[in-house]
Amino acid sequence: MIRNRDSIVIREFDASKDSKGVEDVERRCAVGPSGKLCLFTDLLGDPICRVRNSPAFLMLVAATGEENEIVGMIRGCIKTVTCGQKLSRAPPNPKTHHHLPVFTKLAYILGLRVSPAHRRMGIGMKLVKKMEEWFRENGAEYSYIATEKDNVASVNLFTEKCDYSKFRTPAILVNPVFARPLPVSQRVTILPLSRADAEILYRRRFSTTEFFPRDIDAILDNVLTLGTFLAFPRGTYTPQTWPGSDRFLLDPPESWAVLSVWNCNDVFKLQVRGASRLKRSLARTTRVLDKAFPWLRLPSVPELFRPFGLHFLYGLGGEGPEAGRMVKALCGYAHNLAKERGCGVVATEVSARERLRGAIPHWKMLSCEEDLWCIKRLAEDFSDGSVGDWTKSAPGLSIFVDPREF
Repeated sequence: MIRNRDSIVIREFDASKDSKGVEDVERRCAVGPSGKLCLFTDLLGDPICRVRNSPAFLMLVAATGEENEIVGMIRGCIKTVTCGQKLSRAPPNPKTHHHLPVFTKLAYILGLRVSPAHRRMGIGMKLVKKMEEWFRENGAEYSYIATEKDNVASVNLFTEKCDYSKFRTPAILVNPVFARPLPVSQRVTILPLSRADAEILYRRRFSTTEFFPRDIDAILDNVLTLGTFLAFPRGTYTPQTWPGSDRFLLDPPESWAVLSVWNCNDVFKLQVRGASRLKRSLARTTRVLDKAFPWLRLPSVPELFRPFGLHFLYGLGGEGPEAGRMVKALCGYAHNLAKERGCGVVATEVSARERLRGAIPHWKMLSCEEDLWCIKRLAEDFSDGSVGDWTKSAPGLSIFVDPREF
């Protein structure tokens, strides 16, 4: 427990007495840039739900000593991920990976909030430092955070005061769920994979991708994963002739793609704020026109100005010259699944260098074209030194975004 001179106490979150105070801080912090269309999180009941699905997690709060008023909080979790790759001693085989993943224990900070009335008192830094103590005690070798590059206060806190360095700049791509289903190419077959087949495919083809979680099996087993879907040219396989991922990977078609769907709708809600009356009126007009003239197939804007749910697409990737077309078909399929379940948007996050990025449908006004991930080295000795200091490594073509942390 830490006290500063203003009697602010940093302690572990207690659901029996802190939930209401945390909700109040979330509400007071939900103020976006003037004139900008913003997505805000509205947690559902359990303030720690965003990290509860991780292998190890903690939530801390900052409270006034006498009144016990919650004035800040932070969440953190720890997992084991791939930080790079090394060559295998086995001879190269074009149909199988001849690289091995190098794993590290990685911590993630999210949900740092300080009440506006208590900012510039060092509370945010104290919350980060206390969380980092827990990270080190539990063997984490690195810690990272994700923030908007335009959030100057957050960027300065981590890079100037907490010794984090700017690391990766992925894009968060968000697409509305429209009133009617999207067409999916008839030239593409989309096959739902079993959990076992999904794990085999991910471990064989994506385990050397940065941030790939060693416990991918736990993610695929989680009730929030609605399925993993594989796309390939029609006529390649049918559900009856599907040979399983092992044989598929030994002789894959020239082009294919895969993604999984995570049901954020049961974890939190979003809400668009910062939209002018004109934008709200235009959105309402598109819905009216779509209802009156359905044959025009207008891209009507859903009701995003009230709390709504989303599906997150993770594990997105593929190979071959037509992989982009496969990804577009999968995104259409995922859109229709989200529509059936009453979601307002579908979202994904990809590397700035992801070659399939252009095939992912999204609205620029809802998306974040350049998110910012910052990283810090916590440990001096590493479990595997073959990659060196990960904080100094060049970005790869892809990243694996863990849906438990979105």
